[in-house]
Amino acid sequence: MPDELTIGFLPLVDACLPILAHEHGFAEEEGLSLRLVKDATWATVLDRLLYGHSDAAHMVAPLAIAATLGRGRPAQPISVPFVLGLNGNAVTLHPELAREVRPEPEMGDPAETGARLRSIAMRRSNAGDPVRFGVVHRYSSHNYMLRYWLAACGIRPDRDVIISTIPPPFCADALAAGEVDGICVGEPWNSVAVERGAGEIVLATAQIWRRGVEKVLALREEVLEEKLDSVQRLIRALCRAASHFVDPVHWERNAAILARPEYLDGHEGLIRRAISDRLLLARGGSLITYPDLMFQYREAANFPWVSQAEWLYTQMARWDGTPFDPAEAAKAARVFRPDVYRNALVGTGEPLPGASSKVEGSLGSATAVTTQQGNMTLESNRFFDGMIFDPHHSKEYLESLP
Repeated sequence: MPDELTIGFLPLVDACLPILAHEHGFAEEEGLSLRLVKDATWATVLDRLLYGHSDAAHMVAPLAIAATLGRGRPAQPISVPFVLGLNGNAVTLHPELAREVRPEPEMGDPAETGARLRSIAMRRSNAGDPVRFGVVHRYSSHNYMLRYWLAACGIRPDRDVIISTIPPPFCADALAAGEVDGICVGEPWNSVAVERGAGEIVLATAQIWRRGVEKVLALREEVLEEKLDSVQRLIRALCRAASHFVDPVHWERNAAILARPEYLDGHEGLIRRAISDRLLLARGGSLITYPDLMFQYREAANFPWVSQAEWLYTQMARWDGTPFDPAEAAKAARVFRPDVYRNALVGTGEPLPGASSKVEGSLGSATAVTTQQGNMTLESNRFFDGMIFDPHHSKEYLESLP
């Protein structure tokens, strides 16, 4: 009998890898049986994981760190041995607001769009009607990427604009109902808002941080240790699913699988758009291609870089208003487990980087890097404002931010 693992997920395109590992038999070939459990909110996904109702979860990366540090609830150590994807989110605004900040029917420049939004946000804040944004969780990459962009453009989150939490499946509804002026959410929910005429896409979060960590595979630390062999087999199955997912030959089939009621319960065409890096920015417009809108494979996309966990900790301290704590920073860094990833894939055909940490935002062009096995070239990982995060100087980086 295969070993069974229960995995919680939300109905988002970037839940694709465990779904496809199950559907295409990659998990079965590793001696695993996956039971996939769909939830509606990240809070429920986390609860299910912490209380032992699931073995692993598709999870927003910062939430794994927050749970480990005891932010908002008793601390419980979480481990992340695999990254399910980079990028993948967008900022979608009410149509009238979108046309003010992005006059041309194309993806806006982050700095220029932010400058226009700042003018509107200040005017509305002074009039007592602040611009309101919805993000999927307080401890989500969506929240941190949105805040990073706003702050770098001179807009003070929680003072000049209001940011509240809305579960992904309800983001388009909240925008249509006028409860928020903008959302930062993963696909297909931006495209759902566009198709309904409730919003227009103005930015992809990949424009804010070109290689920003997004969803991860999260497990309680004790479960990882107890089921280490099964987890390593799962990592190999997920890598095969990632390679399959990005191959254009399989886009149609994979979109049809993800659209099923038990998974995203969504429109197959919208899901295929996201898979193929295409977006409809406004209803009635033309599809545009934005390369690497989603990023599930290549360039060590699935590798849990410790530096990414360390960057997320700086944002957690920044927006929770807590001082930088070296002991907390060390705990946050230990959440990401490149050692488990390496042990699962050593001896396979998957390239493995030679380092477990890197300077985030430092690459402006394709750069060959040293590897443990195979060959690897990393492309641009820039932040839109030119900032660079050196994990050896996390405290100084945090103090330099606006």
